[in-house]
Amino acid sequence: MTTTMRLSHLAALEAEAVHIIREVVAETEQPGLLFSGGKDSVVLLHLAKLAFWPARVPFPVVHIDTGHNFPEVLEFRDEYVEEIGVRLIVGSVPEALAAGSLREPAGNVSRNALQTPVLLETIQKHRFDALFGGARRDEEKARAKERVFSVRDEFGQWDPKNQRPELWDLYNGLLEPGASMRVFPLSNWTELDIWQYIADRELALPPLYYAHERAVFERDGMLFADNEFLPRREGEDIRMEKVRFRTIGDATCTGAVRSDAVTNEDVLAEIVASRLTERGATRADDRVNETAMEDRKREGYF
Repeated sequence: MTTTMRLSHLAALEAEAVHIIREVVAETEQPGLLFSGGKDSVVLLHLAKLAFWPARVPFPVVHIDTGHNFPEVLEFRDEYVEEIGVRLIVGSVPEALAAGSLREPAGNVSRNALQTPVLLETIQKHRFDALFGGARRDEEKARAKERVFSVRDEFGQWDPKNQRPELWDLYNGLLEPGASMRVFPLSNWTELDIWQYIADRELALPPLYYAHERAVFERDGMLFADNEFLPRREGEDIRMEKVRFRTIGDATCTGAVRSDAVTNEDVLAEIVASRLTERGATRADDRVNETAMEDRKREGYF
């Protein structure tokens, strides 16, 4: 008589992600992992660590820094990378601006669009043929169109109408000369799954993910942290509120939510009750332009 062991929901997601990570390392020559210090990339790097334990993670992590990041997140990024013992490669938008290879559009505060050319330059410089990303299908409709193995052409561009089938979770890692892949091991995870995993595995995160008193101002129905990168408009008064961040990106377009959630369990309760996705609730660029993410991905964004 045989006994079948059924994995828990989180264990099944973990096993799938670990399998994908190992598959990519077996099929490619120069992989890397996009790591910003945000919750999804923390989970992704933890999974990479599990995939090769007790050996070290056999590839570097990559951060495309806009220069408008929250200081707390950069501090956490550096500490976590040192703890894991992996090499950190930083592609810097400020350095590209200073060198004259990029120009900042007049009147445009957000540098999200400037990440793409710096990312493509970093890929070329370090000859990455695959980059792991922490994107999930539940985040945003453009990301819901992505395959797990998302092939990009020699210009780094993505064609949503020309993607490889992945029937029965079979992945094709073959690449044409000059092409590369973005790989998304967390594709089938949800925000709730991420937080349940963080709570279950007791993973550390930047403190911005938990409720804290912060100087904020309101713009277009969103709360923004008072910061040097985002000039205030007339009538936008600073006030102290207890907030947390559901997603962490460029400080000029990432909003906070009012919250009393100071533990992982509190955050889980909030997410269960929420009717908005994290990007829909707190990312100004997605609100302004519904196709912003897909447009950036077509150009080479992850």
